[in-house]
Amino acid sequence: MVKKPQCCQNRRGAMSGVFVVLLPILFPTLFTPLSHASPLFSEWKAPKPRHLSLLRSALQRESSNGEQSDLWAPLEDQGWRPCFESVNAPSLPEKSQGYIQVFLDGGLNQQRMGICDAVAVAKILNATLVIPYLEVNPVWQDSSSFMDIFDVDHFIDVLKDDISIVKELPDEFYWSTREYYATAIRDTRVKTAPVHASANWYLENVLPVLQSYGVAAISPFSHRLSFDNLPRDIQQLRCKVNFKALAFVPHIRELGDALVSRLRYPHGDSEKHSTDFLQEITGVGDKQRAGKFVVLHLRFDKDMAAHSACDFGGGKAEKLALAKYRQAIWQGRVLNSQFTDEELRNQGRCPLTPEEIGLLLAALGFDNNTHLYLASHKVYGGEARISTLRELFPLMEEKKSLASSGERAHIKGKASLLAALDYYVSMHSDIFISASPGNMHNALVGHRTFENLKTIRPNMALLGQLFLNKNISWSAFQQAVVEGHQNRHGQLRLRKPKKSIYTYPAPDCMCHA
Repeated sequence: MVKKPQCCQNRRGAMSGVFVVLLPILFPTLFTPLSHASPLFSEWKAPKPRHLSLLRSALQRESSNGEQSDLWAPLEDQGWRPCFESVNAPSLPEKSQGYIQVFLDGGLNQQRMGICDAVAVAKILNATLVIPYLEVNPVWQDSSSFMDIFDVDHFIDVLKDDISIVKELPDEFYWSTREYYATAIRDTRVKTAPVHASANWYLENVLPVLQSYGVAAISPFSHRLSFDNLPRDIQQLRCKVNFKALAFVPHIRELGDALVSRLRYPHGDSEKHSTDFLQEITGVGDKQRAGKFVVLHLRFDKDMAAHSACDFGGGKAEKLALAKYRQAIWQGRVLNSQFTDEELRNQGRCPLTPEEIGLLLAALGFDNNTHLYLASHKVYGGEARISTLRELFPLMEEKKSLASSGERAHIKGKASLLAALDYYVSMHSDIFISASPGNMHNALVGHRTFENLKTIRPNMALLGQLFLNKNISWSAFQQAVVEGHQNRHGQLRLRKPKKSIYTYPAPDCMCHA
C-alpha cells in the first residue's frame, strides 16, 4: 500500500477544516438548538400554498370602498351594560386576617386571570393581597414583573374600597419568598388548591394558615377559583379587576396610542420611523378622516403547531421536526396525536395557518385596501409562512413596521410587554379576529364583549371541513363562510356553567337594560 505524501494529507485536512467552519454559516438551521429551531423548510424552502385555487380567486377579488360596508358597522346596542359599580359590596374590614401571596405561571393573559382570582380570594378571606409574583415563562423566558407590565398605583387605587393591597410584605415576613418555598416543605405554603376550588375550600384550608402564621403563599394558583356558586359581589369584583383595575404601564399605553394613530392615519406622519421616542402626530385628525383597521391575532408559533399535531403542508421534514419537538416538550403526551389530520380538521382542532386566515378574511369581504395589524409573537416558519397573507393584504402592519427600533427598545425581547402592546392595540381596533382559540383570544373576546365591540370568532369546524375540500370553488367557499359567520361578529353570549367569566362576562358582570 502506497503511503500518501504528508503535504497532501495536510492539504486535505485543511480543506476539511475550512468546510467544518463554513458549514454552520452555509446551513445555519442544521445547527440551531431544538428548543429555538426554525423549521427545516425555513425561508429558503418555503411551503407552497395549500389552497392555490382559492388563493388565486381571492387575489383577483375586486377592491371597493370597503369601509362603507356593513362589515365595518359597529355592533348595535345589545341591551347589556357593565354593572359592577352598582353593587353594594361589603365594606373593607377593619382588621385583615393576614397576607396572601400568589405565584402565577403561564403567559400574560393566563397571569391576568390569576391576578383577578387572587383579588377575589383575598376578598373571600378578608386578607391583604401582596402584589402577585409572576413566574418566568419557560417558553418565552420573560422575567417581567407585575410592576413592569401593569400600573400598580392605578391597580391599588381602583380596588382600595374592596381589598387591602401592598406592594411587598412587611419586614416581619421578609423570609416568605419564592426561594424560601422552593427549597423545602413549608407550613405557610398552600400547594393543594384544586382546579376551580370553591370559596369554602379557601375558608377551610387557607384561612387557618393565615390565622396561625399571618401569611399564606398559594402556589400553584392558575385556574384555582371556581366560576360557579360564588356570591355576585365576588364575581363582579373579578370583572372590576379585569376590565378596570388592570391598566398597562404608561409607556405601553403611549406606544399603543401611537400605533393606533398610525393605523388610523397611515399617511399622516412621514416621520413615523424617527428615532425620537414616540414621535407625536399633530394635526392629522383635522386633515383627514380617521380610517378603520382590523387586528388579527395570529397564534402560530412552534409550540402551537407541534401541540396541535396537525399537518401544515411543510412535508416530511416539517412533520419530523414537529414530532421531535412534541416528544421533547411533552414526552408524547398530546391528545391530538391519536387522531388523523382529517379528523382533527373536521373537529375544528387545527389552528388556521396565515394562508387560511387570509382566505377567511377575504371571503368575509375584507379587500386588499384593508388596514390590518398583525398581533403575533413568533410565527412558525417566519416570513415564508406570512408571505401569502401579506400578498392578500398588502397594507398589513405589525409592531416593527409601525414603530422605530428606538420606540420598541423598552419592550424588545420581552414577550409579556409585546403581548401587552398587542392587547392594547386590539382593544382599540374596529374589528378583532383570532386565528385560533387560546388565552389571548378568550381574554379579548370577553373584554370586547364587555365594551360591545365587534369581534369575529372563526367557525373552526366549518373552516376545517371547507379547507379539506380541494375542489370547492371560490363562490361556494365565500357563501359558506359568510353564512357560517352570520352570528359570530360579537353577538353577546351568556355564560354557561363552568365557563370562564373572563370570556363570558354576562350575566354576572353585565345587567340587561
